[in-house]
Amino acid sequence: MNSIPAGGFVRESLARQYLSYYDAQLRTDAETPSAVKVQRLGPLRLINFTGGQGFITYRHISPTSGVNLAALVGEALAYYRAQPEINDVEWKSRGHDHAPGLHEQLLAHGFALDASESIMIGRAADLSAETPLPAGVTLRRIFCEDDVRAMTAMQDLTFGEAVSPRHAEAILRRLATADGMQLWVAEDSTGTILSAGRLEPVPGTDFAGIWGGATVAAYRGQGIYRALTAARARSALELGKTLIHSDSTGYSKPILARYGLLQVSTTTPYRWSRTLD
Repeated sequence: MNSIPAGGFVRESLARQYLSYYDAQLRTDAETPSAVKVQRLGPLRLINFTGGQGFITYRHISPTSGVNLAALVGEALAYYRAQPEINDVEWKSRGHDHAPGLHEQLLAHGFALDASESIMIGRAADLSAETPLPAGVTLRRIFCEDDVRAMTAMQDLTFGEAVSPRHAEAILRRLATADGMQLWVAEDSTGTILSAGRLEPVPGTDFAGIWGGATVAAYRGQGIYRALTAARARSALELGKTLIHSDSTGYSKPILARYGLLQVSTTTPYRWSRTLD
């Protein structure tokens, strides 16, 4: 693992350094600790998760390597089509990769473009400061099924989606694997969950990821998400993780940026669904 750069770098240099750590440490099997099956296809890693989810990722696809993108995308999709238990597949692309024609080939093979997010990286210590909470709001880590179902229902509704049992069941399966994932929530005095997010320490790296951040609209702008992020950062530090990474929406990105995380690239998912095929 690399040591964290000392002060004195300009932001652009530091962002480049973080991006090199991201590519070296996270674009490996460490990216998918809960995978139940991994298949290599040229530069691709084809991942199976429980619950009928497929995931495609890679270190890089070089335009000078002679890779036939049409054949590569077609073979990857055929791999999942041949598995009736796989219902949805995400192809995870990154903005700093250079693969001319990949976008067109993914669309031609039935993948749909989803919204891009910012890849944010920074020091866990910079996020860890205690943050005051509104009166009556508390933070805690959750473990039991009822809490997980309440958390995922809040997240689904906050993101404008129908409450999905599949979402809750996927998280519960992850918890059962004891792969290090932590679930954190903020709740009011009645036990109603107002904000939530995951911490995912990445074994063998400097990193922990913060994911799934959602805050009920009426409670945004009160420091709740910031406090929840700080709690996760402190937990990451206790585990020896010095860097935090996150794929951030337009809501969470400015919060993380205010506390020192830098945008190092973007990530754009392309999604294929058997139901729409």
